[in-house]
Amino acid sequence: MPSETLTAEPFLSGLFFGECPRWHEGRLWYSDFFDHAVFSVSPQGERRTEVAFEGEPAGLGWLPDGRLLINSRLDRRIVRREPDGSLVRHGDLTPWATWHANDMVVASNGQAYAGNFGFDLDGIYDGTVDASVVGPASLVRVDPDGSSSEAAADIAFPNGTVITEDGRTLIIAESAAAKLTAFDRAEHGTLGNRREWAALGSAAPDGICLCEDGTIWVSNAYAAECVRVAPGGEVLQRVVTSMNCYACMLGDDDRRMLYMITAPVSHASVARAERKGAIEKVRTDVPGAGLP
Repeated sequence: MPSETLTAEPFLSGLFFGECPRWHEGRLWYSDFFDHAVFSVSPQGERRTEVAFEGEPAGLGWLPDGRLLINSRLDRRIVRREPDGSLVRHGDLTPWATWHANDMVVASNGQAYAGNFGFDLDGIYDGTVDASVVGPASLVRVDPDGSSSEAAADIAFPNGTVITEDGRTLIIAESAAAKLTAFDRAEHGTLGNRREWAALGSAAPDGICLCEDGTIWVSNAYAAECVRVAPGGEVLQRVVTSMNCYACMLGDDDRRMLYMITAPVSHASVARAERKGAIEKVRTDVPGAGLP
C-alpha cells in the first residue's frame, strides 16, 4: 500500500534553531539553541518565554513533582528549574558524553535518558575536523537524585527518544545509522534486549514521537519531511515540510496535531546568524502516546 502524503502548513516563524518540542499543560514547549531560551506556544500561536538560559538548552522533560529538566548542550549536564524559577545543577552527563548534549526523555518516575552528539558535527561541516572522528556515543541516565550512569553504549548519534505508555520500552533514533533502536526498560530503569526497531534507508532520524497505535513519527534531518513508520520501517505517511525537519511532537487537546520544527540547515554558524527556523503543523488521525 502506498504511503499517504500530507503537506505541512506554517505555524510559527522567527526561530534560530528550535529543537526538542514537548506537549505540556496545553502548550507546545521547545528549546531554541541560539535564542538561549525555552519557549512555549499556545495552539493559537501565542508565544512566551519560559526560561532564559545562559547556555544552549536542548532536551526537555519534567520530574513527577512538575519541576522542569533541561539538557544543557555546552556543559553536558542537566539543569533543574526550581519553584522559585532558579536553575540548579541536577546531574552530569560526563564522562560518557563526548560532545554537545542533545535530546532527552524523562520517564514517569523521573529518570532522564540524555543523548549527546558524540563528535564535533559542525567541525566536520567546516572542514576543521576530520570525519574519521565520527564514532559511537553513549546514552546517559540521570536519576531523580542526580546520580548518573551509562544507560547504553555504542549508539550512532543518540537523538530523539521515546518511552512507551507502559514504561517498558525505550526507542531511540540513531541519526548516524539511519535506524530506530529499541530497548527493554526494567522497572529500575536499566536497558536491555537491544534490537533494531526500524531501518530508515538514507534518512537521518532526528526527533521522534510515539503514536497510540505503536507507530512513530520521525523527523528527517536530511530532508524536508517527517514520516510515520511502523515497526520494521514501512513508511505509512509522509508530511512534506518547507525546510529540513529536525523534531516533531503530537499535541493539542486530542494529541492529533503534529508540530514539526524546521530550519534551512543545522550548521551552528549559519543557524545562529538569522531567524530562519520555524514550526510547521498538520492534522493527523492517530493521537500521540507515551513520553515525551
